[in-house]
Amino acid sequence: MTPEQKRLVRDTWKQVAPVAEAAAGMFYHRLFEIDPTTRKLFRATDMAAQRKKLLQTLAFAINGLDNLGALVTKVEALGRRHAGYGVTDAQYDSVGAALLWTLEQGLGHAWTPAVAAAWSEVYRLLSGIMRNAAARAERLQNVWPAPFDAVI
Repeated sequence: MTPEQKRLVRDTWKQVAPVAEAAAGMFYHRLFEIDPTTRKLFRATDMAAQRKKLLQTLAFAINGLDNLGALVTKVEALGRRHAGYGVTDAQYDSVGAALLWTLEQGLGHAWTPAVAAAWSEVYRLLSGIMRNAAARAERLQNVWPAPFDAVI
């Protein structure tokens, strides 16, 4: 990401912050609308708490754009957890589409082509890290399908 893209993401995130709870609600509504397969992932989830987690994760990621080492470690762990929840690779695309749509709705005229490109790059970066971590976790699971002591 370029410094300008980071600045655009931070500046527009500040504009979203006052309506963040409503934006998170819009995000999940849109996600379930465009990809009904994602709804089952949240069957037993407290959605108010989930919306808060989404906002905290986005804020953490945005604040960590200048310290990718620390950010990558946390985002990889998030990717491994999502693999455990049953998130598929295709669902990452749905999440990205829902996120960008939500930001576009919330930012209105501030959603410029440069802002769209910056947020697309942030999501590409984060989802790429998560997808890679999930794929590695899956490969390890296929190599060691049972806990070591259960094999002995």
